[in-house]
Amino acid sequence: MITDPPYRRIAEDIRVRIRDGDLAEGQRLPSIKELADQWKVATATVRNALTWLAEEGYIRTSPRGTFVADSPSVAPTPHDRLIRVQRTGSILAGGETKKVTYAGLVRPPLYVAELFDLDEGDQLLRREYVTGRGTRRLALAVTWHPAHFGASVPELLSTSPVKGDDAIARIKEATGRQVKFGRDSMHGRTADEREASALGLPIGTAVLALVHEWSDEQGLIEYGEAVMPNRVTIGYEYTV
Repeated sequence: MITDPPYRRIAEDIRVRIRDGDLAEGQRLPSIKELADQWKVATATVRNALTWLAEEGYIRTSPRGTFVADSPSVAPTPHDRLIRVQRTGSILAGGETKKVTYAGLVRPPLYVAELFDLDEGDQLLRREYVTGRGTRRLALAVTWHPAHFGASVPELLSTSPVKGDDAIARIKEATGRQVKFGRDSMHGRTADEREASALGLPIGTAVLALVHEWSDEQGLIEYGEAVMPNRVTIGYEYTV
């Protein structure tokens, strides 16, 4: 079994703690020697991890030490959010807010209907929301769920906050269905009028568009699309 090298594990631990708000903006990190002692690795290994994080914009260095970047423009991937839901029951990282702008049953576009294998005229449960941190808007997202989830989890049909801040946790609690398979994809494009308005951007601004499909043996539980401003950084960790 191949395992991640130590510097990647250190970087990911710090990265997750920054995204989750456990390490606040401007907070000083332990010294390189302290981190090396904590992880039982060489100081060069810690330096590699910190160099990576600095290049990604998570931290900054100065003669006084290493600090979490001021207003780091970072956001979780769909995979990050799913892991967080499974760990804490909430989709939101520390300091993040979520405003639901639409919730209801609608006839979906044809490409979404085909993903859920719907008959003509069938509906899906659609939710739209904006996430942010402080005054910054991080993403505009739309999620689609089977229509019958609305009966099992009535909160999904309301723009009021859902218990635990996330639909996936409530769906599992109410129906027993749990995400077991996931697929993420992303591409760059420009923001349309709706997206630009929601994110406070000029129409035509470059954005990062993400798509995820979360399912179990019975089929799709959630299909989602999100758009992030070009100033936001996301990152994946994986084993090859």
